[in-house]
Amino acid sequence: MIIMNREFSEKEIEIFNKLAPEAGGSMNSQMGHPYPFILRPISHKFAESSEDFGERLNRLDAGELDFLANLILKGKEEVRSLDPEDVDVLMDIIAEKISLGRVEELKDYLGIL
Repeated sequence: MIIMNREFSEKEIEIFNKLAPEAGGSMNSQMGHPYPFILRPISHKFAESSEDFGERLNRLDAGELDFLANLILKGKEEVRSLDPEDVDVLMDIIAEKISLGRVEELKDYLGIL
């Protein structure tokens, strides 16, 4: 699958910066390539553990998490390649801050049992 460069909205950039302030506002990898997603680089490049990933996600309010959930459901945010523990953490935080129904909707979309 080829991922084209994605234009991030101001809201997406704001969320990325909340999750990875150490990136200094850049949504590019150290190699200079733009990240095609928000959560994948947080999981793979910035978070040092699933606990760290969860702490980062907990910086987001319910509205921001729901915004990410909508991106996932639209196919604009990819979570299948996250570490399984990070997917679990994401689902737990969405259940806590939004609803179990939202988690079920995401799991159905992603094919997660």
